[in-house]
Amino acid sequence: MKVPFERNQGLGIIRKIGLYTMAAFAVAWAFPATAAVKVESLEELLPYLDDDGVEVVMAPGTYRISTKDIKKKRFGVLDFEKRAYILLPFEGNGSTYDFTGVTLEVETGIFKMFGNKRVHELVVTGSENVLKNLTMVDVGSVYDRPNKGALNVCMDGRDNRIEGFHISSKGSYPYGYGDAFGKGGNSTIPHAKHSSFLVRGLRNHAKNCTIIHRTYGHAIFMQAASYPTIEGCYVEGEVRKTDDMLAETSGPAYDIDFMTVWGYRLPPGYMLSLGEAGIRAYDGGTTIVDGEIFKRGTDNPTILNCTVKFMRTGVTIAHATGRKYVEGCVAIACENGFSLGTGGEVVDCSADCAYGPVYASTYERDKAYDADITILPATVPYYNGSKSVAYIGGSGHTITLRGAAEAVEQGLAIKVGGDKGNIRLLNGNLPNQNNFKASDFELNNQTEYPVLLTEKSSGVTVRSKGEVQDLGVGNTVVRD
Repeated sequence: MKVPFERNQGLGIIRKIGLYTMAAFAVAWAFPATAAVKVESLEELLPYLDDDGVEVVMAPGTYRISTKDIKKKRFGVLDFEKRAYILLPFEGNGSTYDFTGVTLEVETGIFKMFGNKRVHELVVTGSENVLKNLTMVDVGSVYDRPNKGALNVCMDGRDNRIEGFHISSKGSYPYGYGDAFGKGGNSTIPHAKHSSFLVRGLRNHAKNCTIIHRTYGHAIFMQAASYPTIEGCYVEGEVRKTDDMLAETSGPAYDIDFMTVWGYRLPPGYMLSLGEAGIRAYDGGTTIVDGEIFKRGTDNPTILNCTVKFMRTGVTIAHATGRKYVEGCVAIACENGFSLGTGGEVVDCSADCAYGPVYASTYERDKAYDADITILPATVPYYNGSKSVAYIGGSGHTITLRGAAEAVEQGLAIKVGGDKGNIRLLNGNLPNQNNFKASDFELNNQTEYPVLLTEKSSGVTVRSKGEVQDLGVGNTVVRD
């Protein structure tokens, strides 16, 4: 396993700015400015996708990739892993593609036309490219099942930026249940996922993109990404009550008597996102950068000024390493707002607890994160099955929760250690993800929500405007 460009990692911010400036001069020298090329069809666009140093402007309009096009083999090349077919592969370097006013429609029937391979609609494998202002629409039903899986956008390579995209994704199976019946290798209903935007490579940047997510899969996720930045993006999924799922009288969940992948029948009383994470980092993956293939996790992610609504999580980067920085982000009506794992910062962020906690520790071993979160009044009726405002385990943290009186919902509490009450962790399921010890950290509760220091808490210092119930050992409580 290689770690690319190791000499550039871990540098101070001043030196990094200098490197980026030098890189900009290098790009200007390597790819001198040329007159913009205007294209008026996808057929005219294709020859420029592997060119270096070009500026391409596509004529405004609506363009479609149809099942007929695939039958005629107009689109579709294998990716570097030979696991997916790419419809639009951007393989050049130092190029700019302006899609202002352009809508690309992709028929969901295409997802079944490449055998046992995934379908990726648009992939960047070159470096130092800018793609901007493309509207992508999946044309079909939310229930259109891919043979293997689908993805709208992927960034490999380095120093690429995708900006101003608007993605409306659909076509996965099953849709309508979230992860209740499977998400990885195990399932009670076989599934074919469809995620929207995958960031890999080195120093790649997703900026000011909108994702209207109507698929079972992640909206924005990172694999094998080093120093990625996700900035100014808006993600919106869908949610559904488990009570409504249980009311079905036919369909795949009914056929298995609603037996979840967690080993018990689907319980009522919870709200589930029909997708997965809004913004998520993984600790593994494969990417290609300047022709070299790397297997690695995600490191040093920066998430700025993003809004995530109706997803399983807002921003979850617990599985990334290095400096993890989240600032100015908002999670609205998500099952969980933020999760950092060990280390990292959540700065000036906000979330509601309508359907779940604004923050949740991922593992008992989580250490030394700093989080400052404002709890927002809910814009939807509360349906929080876990009864948690926040769930905090691990040690060494500094956590501040803010919020006005109008944000307080009766019956919910800030939990420190103990049982999460999460739908996926009932009846002793996944014990390594529940009943955490919580020790030796600072909690500053500037809200009127009550704090529950469970029997699993020790050495926790709490300053709180709300009531505090201390069932732990050696905790320090100061009422403000």
